[in-house]
Amino acid sequence: MKSVVVTGASTGIGWGCVKVLAGHGFHVFGSVRKQADAERLSKEFGEKFTPLIFDVTDAAAVAKGAQAVSAKLKGETLMGLVNNAGIAVSGPLLHLDVAEFRNQLEVNLTGQLIVTQAFAPLLGASPDTKSKTPGRIVMISSVGGKNASPFVGPYNASKFGLEGFSESLRRELMVYGVDVIIVAPGAVATPIWDKADSVDVAKFGNTPYSKPLEAVKKYMIELGRKGFPPEKIGEAVWTALTIDKPKTRYTVTPEPFQNWMINHLPKRSVDRTIAGRLGLTKAD
Repeated sequence: MKSVVVTGASTGIGWGCVKVLAGHGFHVFGSVRKQADAERLSKEFGEKFTPLIFDVTDAAAVAKGAQAVSAKLKGETLMGLVNNAGIAVSGPLLHLDVAEFRNQLEVNLTGQLIVTQAFAPLLGASPDTKSKTPGRIVMISSVGGKNASPFVGPYNASKFGLEGFSESLRRELMVYGVDVIIVAPGAVATPIWDKADSVDVAKFGNTPYSKPLEAVKKYMIELGRKGFPPEKIGEAVWTALTIDKPKTRYTVTPEPFQNWMINHLPKRSVDRTIAGRLGLTKAD
């Protein structure tokens, strides 16, 4: 049976990837941070799922997880590693707690390096496994990895960084035949959007960002509720892992035309449009 590791498997996109990949006959090793999630997913997916309990920022715990997978594989290589685990920190950059910004990058960017270094040898990125069929790495980025929005600067910074990280990694791993593919979702109906409802904008009440933040908060909640189901992203990941000649990047968004426009219009025009809608224009 072909095996894949998916990080951040407890909910959302990670859960969608587990469901789709298990449905296609893969054995999925899924990382979670809580024992309760490990038990829930094991019950849901049965023998096709093996939980790994670690936080992606904990190098020792990740290494232990990789050792457990290696023991299960018994010399075989992984077909794939899906770097999905992540968080979203929001708020105006001028007033953001720097510790929150550091945590955003630690989870969404540094954590991806920790996981990749631990599992790469099991994918064939090792002199000892050169003769075996190499696996692939799928990085879960975002449409926000190419275009940034107000008040999610930390998240955008992490995803912009992940795009560059992935491109460098793809070229470095060519020596082993291990491919790196980006899957960039737009809005997905996951709990990460619901958390927007709990964001306290009152602490920015004495800044020019109070009303624009409320507007963005409402928009994010509505966008998430009408987003793609997580399984849609899982299908894109399955394609990236199995197609003979994968693209380097797959964008999966319920608003493809809007995404295309933002990517192709002059940046200043997009700036003015966003500022006008949110009330971010300078008063006379």
